[in-house]
Amino acid sequence: MESTKISDVDHHRIKSNGIWIHVAEKKGQGPFVLLLHGFPETWFSWHHQIDHLASHGYHVVAPDLRGYGDSDSPPPPTSYTMFHIVADLIGLLDHFNQQQVFVVGHDWGATAAWHLSLFRPDRVKGIVALCVPFFPRDPHINPTLFFNQSFGDQLYISQFQEAGRAERGFAKYDHLSVIKKFLLINRTDVMIAPPGMEIIDDLEIPSELPPWITEEELQIYADKFQESGFTGGLNYYRAMDLTWELLAPWQGSKITVPAKFIIGDKDIGYESFSKPYIESNVMKTLVPDIEVVILDGHHFIQHEKPQEVSDEITSFIHKVASR
Repeated sequence: MESTKISDVDHHRIKSNGIWIHVAEKKGQGPFVLLLHGFPETWFSWHHQIDHLASHGYHVVAPDLRGYGDSDSPPPPTSYTMFHIVADLIGLLDHFNQQQVFVVGHDWGATAAWHLSLFRPDRVKGIVALCVPFFPRDPHINPTLFFNQSFGDQLYISQFQEAGRAERGFAKYDHLSVIKKFLLINRTDVMIAPPGMEIIDDLEIPSELPPWITEEELQIYADKFQESGFTGGLNYYRAMDLTWELLAPWQGSKITVPAKFIIGDKDIGYESFSKPYIESNVMKTLVPDIEVVILDGHHFIQHEKPQEVSDEITSFIHKVASR
């Protein structure tokens, strides 16, 4: 089914950092652009942008991050820190003989893109992050404790911490229903389940699909997660505290590469996290060379507003490349 969506996309599995990573590649003659997906998605989340960027001459590579799709899924949650993910990405860049690239990330892919830019700014020409800003590291409290204290243990992030818990909840539904519950989310509040309820049970499936996604596209995701399961993706949440511990040497470090941050004004994290963070200029302090774009839309903005997102990416790349 995937081949019916995007023409001329090459698929490979590449050995990187000791595991096999699946990538979708569409070659142009221009700059190299790395596209990083979030939860619960695969490389396919970028299918609109892959076609758009390649048609503008860019060399586009969109991997399934470790734990997803056709990439390997190491069993322990400790294998999903941002250090592991960035190491995978450096291996991919080395495979393609790319010294410096543009990186675009959404959700956990945005977090990975920020950390690639933090650890190896020499390998990044510019970053476009969707929906998840670069947050400062709190030296006094780890992420799960912060989220529990701020939102309670019914926050989806808190529920995802316990090994097997979310998987048991998801298993009550078919894979397509799980995908629909997440990708079609239109609530603007932080995802907190009522007392005694799992977050997957609290998420609703709309009676009609929105115009920006098809049943066939949703089924592509469902088929992949039926093969891979959801544990790999959930392990990113379970590795947050270990990433926080290992990040201590980077306490207070800034992102020095050119950056653009794109978010929908109805994103689940916009009002609670991103808006005050942007308006207080904390983001500008941590990422001095940043442009912020707020679109009319929700969390899966590259699906919902594909042309606007694609145009924002290409305009940013053109601006940075012409400096």
